[in-house]
Amino acid sequence: MLHLRKKILVAIDGSPLSDKAAEEAVRLAAGNPSQFRSKIYAMLVLPNAPRSTFTDFVPAPPITETAQWDELRERIFYVIEKDAKEAEIPLEIKVVYGDPAEELINFAAKEDIDVIVIGSTGKGFLKRQLLGSVSHKIAKNAPCSVYIIRG
Repeated sequence: MLHLRKKILVAIDGSPLSDKAAEEAVRLAAGNPSQFRSKIYAMLVLPNAPRSTFTDFVPAPPITETAQWDELRERIFYVIEKDAKEAEIPLEIKVVYGDPAEELINFAAKEDIDVIVIGSTGKGFLKRQLLGSVSHKIAKNAPCSVYIIRG
């Protein structure tokens, strides 16, 4: 069997289910015993920065430019960074703004990702119908395989 390097994109949001997805992404990458090491891209998609209004004298900076960001970033990416380091898997962290499904799908297409690993929040039927499910949108529209982790 031919084992080639895989590019794995994992969606990170700091939730316990996202941590499970991170652990599974590392397990997938570590399961490739060939000389071609797999690489993991961990992506956090933040909502678009709030728009300034005419009543704002000084618009609020994006969360990534605040004093709390370093501590928050460390907590959000702790599991993936620790697990990837222990398994000696190359890891690249990405933080972007926008719609999570769109950003993950666009990145997967642009970087020729082999598999997207994402957690499923398990929303109820009504909430899923009204708001949509990120994992469902990705599974339906991704240009690659999608591995959905259930809680």
